[in-house]
Amino acid sequence: MLDLSYLDTSKIRPREYQSEIAESALLNGNTLAVLPTGLGKTIIALILISTKFGSGKSLFLAPTKPLANQHYQKILSEMLVPEGEVALVSGEIGPEERRGLWTRKIVVSTPQTLKNDIEKGRTTFDFSLCIFDEAHRAVGNYAYTFIASECAKNKALVLGITASPGGNRKKIDEIMEALCITNVKIKGDEDPGVVKYTKPLDMKWLPIELGPGLKKASEILREMTSEYSDTLRKLGFPVRFQSKKSLLDLRKRITLLEDDRKFTAISIYTTIFNLVHMGELLETQGVSTFSKYVIGLRTREKQSKGILRILYDKRLAEIEKLLSESGEHPKLAALVELLKSRPSDKVIVFVQYRAQIDRIVQELTANKISSMQFVGKRDGVTQKQQKETIDRFRAGDFRVLVASSIGEEGLDIPLVDTVIFFEPVPSEIRSIQRRGRAGRLKAGNVFVLFAKGTRDETFLWASRRREKKMRSIMQGMQAASNPPAAVPFAPSSGLNAEGKPKTKGQSKLSDYF
Repeated sequence: MLDLSYLDTSKIRPREYQSEIAESALLNGNTLAVLPTGLGKTIIALILISTKFGSGKSLFLAPTKPLANQHYQKILSEMLVPEGEVALVSGEIGPEERRGLWTRKIVVSTPQTLKNDIEKGRTTFDFSLCIFDEAHRAVGNYAYTFIASECAKNKALVLGITASPGGNRKKIDEIMEALCITNVKIKGDEDPGVVKYTKPLDMKWLPIELGPGLKKASEILREMTSEYSDTLRKLGFPVRFQSKKSLLDLRKRITLLEDDRKFTAISIYTTIFNLVHMGELLETQGVSTFSKYVIGLRTREKQSKGILRILYDKRLAEIEKLLSESGEHPKLAALVELLKSRPSDKVIVFVQYRAQIDRIVQELTANKISSMQFVGKRDGVTQKQQKETIDRFRAGDFRVLVASSIGEEGLDIPLVDTVIFFEPVPSEIRSIQRRGRAGRLKAGNVFVLFAKGTRDETFLWASRRREKKMRSIMQGMQAASNPPAAVPFAPSSGLNAEGKPKTKGQSKLSDYF
């Protein structure tokens, strides 16, 4: 069934579970493959591309240009196919030049570029195999969903690959339906056939005690937030939990109002949202990051009533006085000491906010710890600069990479000994991706810094709870999608394993739970 003749077996030796998943996709149709970072999801894609090379065209989609380029280079170096049959397509290439590239046998592309070219009539979808890397992005209006519909129309086989589809049942359902997936293959670190390829990962949670000044400032912010929340409640909009997500949902409700309360409620909401954000910065990041944000509010060209309400509140001046006397967040000193205690480790420090990344690099430099920041194009950094940073990290020019979320997903970041979370993240997907940067070829370490009694603890437990739920969901999916006997399958959306249209009552994702 599998044809590995187009793989360079001197460089690629497919593992049993990789071949098993590829074969399952060929037999059972559109497949979601879920494997931890570092276990070779891309190899599964290459096995399928090799098998399909003689009979059709293959499309390999990746959400970012650097990741697409990484897959393109891997195909050129590890597959025995003519270079002229492989194309890398992105928005950096002119529209007319792209027309010819879409005719190649293997195309690696960013999804938005393909979507644009199909809509503009510059190409048609004629692939028989489509791989969606980081398949958990196939939700909402993301371009993956448009391309998946093209796959369905053209009966292309779909392979979605991800380290984590998420711990939200509704979101997983949306991913599965968007990609028309009927088959699920999941391999965990301890699965038979996988465990021998995994390395131990020692994970430690390091509690940090806030100093009295930071604690008092945080209490004042919470008091302010509570007061304005009471005002909003009296307008008919209770703030049940002051998280960003719940607040964004609340804003949607307020904007639907059609009476005189609407503009007052929006103004009070703006005050609350900014106070919640300020509280998060203060508790989880530090004084300098908090202060930069306040300066930004003060220097805005246009200041709404919601912002002025904060700036004119006398308690803000009290908070700033406390912070001027309290020194930086104790996490910063803890990070420096942790890195000094591991002088030979190559380390990635993941940080949520750009202002804090700058501050951390300054502090590490002051303590003679060689480091560089790694951020995305939204911060004005080009892909060429990103590559140069990674190349220098790989070469050992510095030992600590201080990264934003750009370092979490997919990129070929060199082997590291240790990963440090400067703060916990509530997203189970991001947490899994961060951890996956360590322990790929040898035993690794993960440290999570969290400020006790703050939002850090809330995020920490939220992430762990969602991961546990995700594992439970995926186990159910795995069990439900194991057919008693494999039947050869002509890949198509809306068809069952016998190649007939699905009828009402046939299983869908929600039946797995």
